[in-house]
Amino acid sequence: MIDLSVFTGLAGIDIGTLADKPTALTPGQKEAATSIWQSPDGALDIGVWECSPGSFTADRSAAAEFCYFLQGKIVMTHLDGTRRELGPGDAIMLPRGWKGTWEILEHTRKIYVFLADRLHG
Repeated sequence: MIDLSVFTGLAGIDIGTLADKPTALTPGQKEAATSIWQSPDGALDIGVWECSPGSFTADRSAAAEFCYFLQGKIVMTHLDGTRRELGPGDAIMLPRGWKGTWEILEHTRKIYVFLADRLHG
């Protein structure tokens, strides 16, 4: 039997305490995340993430990522200099291999979907 998963209230779900962002370029930048669903093989991971203002580097060499922004204001810059400003209701697809920086202008919360060959094990 195929199970239907439903997720409600994601804009307000508790995702835990903010902690230091490892790839932060801005001292003191914090983030938190929680996975809400993973495929049995670990290749697909869906969750909620949030981050405080500041900048950080991002490297999507291991997995593609789809982001849907629930709140905040973000400027994403690709290594080639292409910039995209995003906010609530916007979405972006970062293909496997994407590298660049994120500038979080306002505290941001997003729904993420990571797709890898295999995330765990």
